[in-house]
Amino acid sequence: MQTFGARLRRAIEERGPLCVGVDPHPSLLRAWGLRDDPDGLATFCATVAEAVGDAVAIVKPQSAFFERHGSRGIATLESTIRQFKDAGALVLLDVKRGDIGSTVRAYADAYLDPSSPLYVDAITASPYLGVGSLAPMFETAAKHGGGVFVLALTSNPEGPYVQHAVAADGRTVAQAVIDEISLLNRGAEPLGSFGLVVGATVGVTGHDLSGVGGPMLAPGLGAQGGTPDDLRRVFSGNVSAVLPSYSREVLQHGPDTAALRAAVIRAQADCRVALGGAAG
Repeated sequence: MQTFGARLRRAIEERGPLCVGVDPHPSLLRAWGLRDDPDGLATFCATVAEAVGDAVAIVKPQSAFFERHGSRGIATLESTIRQFKDAGALVLLDVKRGDIGSTVRAYADAYLDPSSPLYVDAITASPYLGVGSLAPMFETAAKHGGGVFVLALTSNPEGPYVQHAVAADGRTVAQAVIDEISLLNRGAEPLGSFGLVVGATVGVTGHDLSGVGGPMLAPGLGAQGGTPDDLRRVFSGNVSAVLPSYSREVLQHGPDTAALRAAVIRAQADCRVALGGAAG
């Protein structure tokens, strides 16, 4: 069994350093000429999978946009996961779950156990009940070759109030999260399976990302204001582990599958240049 980190590294080398967020916003469905209902959702996701599933290293469906459609939305999420996997893409489910005890273990079983219909390669998680509270996720991921991306430095304006707060040991909350994830990845080759979420628009914050040893997801590119050039400023000294993420910047070109694929190719090229050819 290969680790998630090894599979992600290989996928990036083969397909390029890009994650495509699958975020079926109601406004985006309407822009595609689709209804904001389960049928429109299913058509949207099938089109994206057909257009880019065999071209990108990893995709990131946002679970909330499926959950809002109830049981049929969840059924579409299950189908979407299968379609992307069949096309050879890794699937990172953006759920940002976080809890304690048996509840966080249930989340781990739901997303990281191969017996689950919602099984994916990796998930996002929230550490604000303590990074240690996520241990069942880390354990389940390690057991089944999965990954977990933990929020560290997010691009929303409310984030720094919590993430830049200084703890008793003198570290910021974000740095404590970074350091704990770094420990989980110690010794992993070629890439650790436990990652961080660091927004592409956070700028220079003074946090030390040099020893993470795992992938760093960088959302916020494109429609949210981030550019590929921002990646070098934010991740100076460790760009080889950066996984840039685009969503609306790519999806706005649908429903034309050729236009969607062309947008992915442009984004991949831009990210390769910005990262100095570090990935792919």
